[in-house]
Amino acid sequence: MKSLFNEKPLLTVMVQTPEADAAIDTIRKAIPSGAEAFGLQTCRLKPEYCNEDTYRRIFAETRERPVYVTNYRYGYNTETGDDVLAEGLLTLARSGASLVDVMGDLYDRHPEELTTDPVAVDKQKKLIDQIHDAGAQVLMSSHVYHFIPAERVLEMALTQQERGVDVVKIVTGADSMEQQIENLKITNMLKQELKVPFLFLSAGQSRLHRLVGPALGSCMYLCVYEHDELSTKAQPLLAHAKAVRDNIIIEG
Repeated sequence: MKSLFNEKPLLTVMVQTPEADAAIDTIRKAIPSGAEAFGLQTCRLKPEYCNEDTYRRIFAETRERPVYVTNYRYGYNTETGDDVLAEGLLTLARSGASLVDVMGDLYDRHPEELTTDPVAVDKQKKLIDQIHDAGAQVLMSSHVYHFIPAERVLEMALTQQERGVDVVKIVTGADSMEQQIENLKITNMLKQELKVPFLFLSAGQSRLHRLVGPALGSCMYLCVYEHDELSTKAQPLLAHAKAVRDNIIIEG
């Protein structure tokens, strides 16, 4: 399967809204501003819109740009079991999503969102195969939301990679400029150590990491067209991410 990524990190505009038409409106506004891909967080969509027909209608508006999709446990999914979440991911893959996010602790909740339970891991691998068979690529995500050292980040990344995913995603955190700089160093390390594309992000004091990290190896900018009540505040504006991406040069 051909990689979704090339030499430049994709400017991926995240979409979080309860209304399908609002998602389409955001996509239409973001394309002229330079959006190269879109991320649809389906846990924020009202349940009546979480079906193949609506997904296809939304995806059609991207004009064949890659679509990254998530189906996390918050939003409208707080009472939804993991088996149902997994079925939702398969529906998204069959609807034309390009990159499907499988939580690293799907089927077995874990504080670092990366289960080691062999039964859960086996179910994850089977789901990954099913998503691939449906024509989509798979990203595995682990959201830690606090600073962790390089050795642990690499251990988690390699664990995800071993499960057969196409993209690794880890979100840690930073409470100081020193930790942000360390996260930039970790980004460079992941580029050297991993065999698959990766997305390494952080929360907290994260602006430097989120804007410069893709220049050091992360495969995407997760950004927003504009900030509203549902958007992730740590995600930079598309205009800012594009300006940094298009004007920064990192050698080596």
